[in-house]
Amino acid sequence: MPVNKNPIAAVKRKSVVKKPVAKKRVSVKKGKKQVGGFPKYTVILILLLILLSPFYYGYILKTASAGWRWVMDIGENPHYRTYKSFAIRIPSKYKIHGIDVSYAQGKIDWARVASMEEDSVHISFAFIKATEGLLKVDPYFKRNWREAPKVGIKCGAYHFLRPKKNGLWQARFFLQNVSMEKGDLPAVVDIERLDGTSPQAMRKELKAFLDHVEAKTKVRPIIYTGLSFYTDYLEDYFKDYPLWIAHYNREKLNISDDSGWKFWQHSETARVNGIGHAVDFDAFNGDSLTFQKLLIP
Repeated sequence: MPVNKNPIAAVKRKSVVKKPVAKKRVSVKKGKKQVGGFPKYTVILILLLILLSPFYYGYILKTASAGWRWVMDIGENPHYRTYKSFAIRIPSKYKIHGIDVSYAQGKIDWARVASMEEDSVHISFAFIKATEGLLKVDPYFKRNWREAPKVGIKCGAYHFLRPKKNGLWQARFFLQNVSMEKGDLPAVVDIERLDGTSPQAMRKELKAFLDHVEAKTKVRPIIYTGLSFYTDYLEDYFKDYPLWIAHYNREKLNISDDSGWKFWQHSETARVNGIGHAVDFDAFNGDSLTFQKLLIP
């Protein structure tokens, strides 16, 4: 048999068929979608918590309320605008506000009075009727005098003077029914009518009342009266006494600052939470330091 000397021919190579190599599938786990480095569901949860938060809605309501108030106040004097909660217009110049009450307001919820506020206007003080003439004690005085200070309201008691009756005896009657303490407002005498007497006779009894109360309490009382009564009968008298003047529905009290007025009763139709009837609303002429100095030491 002939020898095939061709080594290549001699070696019969088998054809090698390469099988395709199947690529291994790498299983890729789907991760949670993230927003800003946080899982999507966490972000959604945070947003829901914010949207459902009472603080968020409080902010929204406060902003909306301020905007609505701005719209409603268009055309209104910004220094004497309406406060919806109190249902009256309030002069913005004054920062310390109060009320004066008697049996006419009925039973008062003083906690609700103290908690009421609109745009920083709240009740800081109250003048409370105690007595009248020689025999009348206000039926709600003791309750009001006891409950109002418990909620932080500074109080002062007042007597309704009857010029036909002895001023000294009226002062004694007033002090028998009122116990004033450190931190209270000074006593007040309410004089707003002649009751058929002459101006001179009225002033005599008023002076007797003032002298006795000051001697016993060591603090000068406050005189309350209406603006017209003051200008007609008192303006040139009692100049050393602090004044509380009634003059309603005006942007400004039309009286000289030299008069020494301290309080202005500027409305008689206010609505206050905790009081079922209209009530007088007052402003103090001064800052908090001046107010503190007025209190009984």
